[in-house]
Amino acid sequence: MNIAILGFGTVGSGVYDIVANGDRRMRVTAIFIRPTHPATMPEMTTDFDAILADPSIDVVVEAIGGLHPAYDYILRALRHGKHVVTANKAVVARYLPEFITTAEQHHVRFYFEATTGGGIPWIRNLERAARIDQVDTIEGIFNGTSNYILDQMQRAHLDFDPVLLAAKDMGYAEADPSADIDGDDIVNKLKISAALAYNMVPPRDVPKFGIRHVSKADIDFFAKHHQVLRLIGKSKRIGDHYSMVVEPRLYPATALAANTFENFNLIRLHGQTIGDLQFYGQGAGKYPTANAIVQDLFDILEKVTHLKRDFKQTLQFDPDLSVADYLLRADPLTFAMFNDKQTEVIDHRLLIKQIPVGEMHRLMRGVLAIDAHAFMAAIGDSELVARDVKQQLDQEVIG
Repeated sequence: MNIAILGFGTVGSGVYDIVANGDRRMRVTAIFIRPTHPATMPEMTTDFDAILADPSIDVVVEAIGGLHPAYDYILRALRHGKHVVTANKAVVARYLPEFITTAEQHHVRFYFEATTGGGIPWIRNLERAARIDQVDTIEGIFNGTSNYILDQMQRAHLDFDPVLLAAKDMGYAEADPSADIDGDDIVNKLKISAALAYNMVPPRDVPKFGIRHVSKADIDFFAKHHQVLRLIGKSKRIGDHYSMVVEPRLYPATALAANTFENFNLIRLHGQTIGDLQFYGQGAGKYPTANAIVQDLFDILEKVTHLKRDFKQTLQFDPDLSVADYLLRADPLTFAMFNDKQTEVIDHRLLIKQIPVGEMHRLMRGVLAIDAHAFMAAIGDSELVARDVKQQLDQEVIG
């Protein structure tokens, strides 16, 4: 099987390394580079049309990233009868149904395991669960960069900025880390997961709140009460309604999520007969992502089919489907926005009890208009979890 790699950055070069040192049935015969990139290898070319016209190339690995020109390259490759494998979560989250339909029309495969969960075989196992069960919950740590930042802030007792700088130095964070710290990366991964789980087209807008304004004082406050902060993506389905949200969430220090360290991911699903399944592993990095791409290449080589979806399930998106308790750190002037809710002030922070998730995110926009550095964290949409955390907070206050 002959492979063309589009882009030779971190992911593309990782795929090349694994293929070059692996199964001899695979061979990289073309590497598409931008005209500004020096051609340092004989396989390198700046002519994408030549790759499309080459009948010996079976698979195109898109490793450029972003929406454009990746969208155009993927569609053109599929229409030329070439399989496509990608790790590009942004373009897949936006155009997945179109890519799947185009691949079917031209009798090729479009696989995207590497978009979600890094080296974790999340997509494949989600598909396996969904072919038997109605998956009703997807939740977890989907982003290795944000997890590394929060973990280091707590365990190394550092503030946000120096940890972010360290994440950049280690290659975990991009020069512009906005997608990671503001939650956009997780939104894309959650959309891909929900589209597969529920067989529907996800909404364009998902409630999200990132960790840009979390402070060392926040982390210390949570740790004092034996709580650990993680940036979480979650989707829940009840009947023909479903919700999706990305937000900081507190977990008891003994929880698995609280003990998912550095750049690791922990993602779970719940199915009617299988119950809870959790998947743990490297969520970022050159070789974990490249490994997932090569797994898809093996599936194409060995003619392994994936779950077929038409994305025509009719479900209603309801951001208020779930409720949670929230801790809000903001200018006290903003607390009046929650006068019609059950609240309690704990150490200059407002505990807001059992508020619909979508409503909290809508109100938070008003809070940020007054205090641009305000921060909130969900305590949980489980009454048991919320009660346990609240009891711990009460005990610490009383003590």
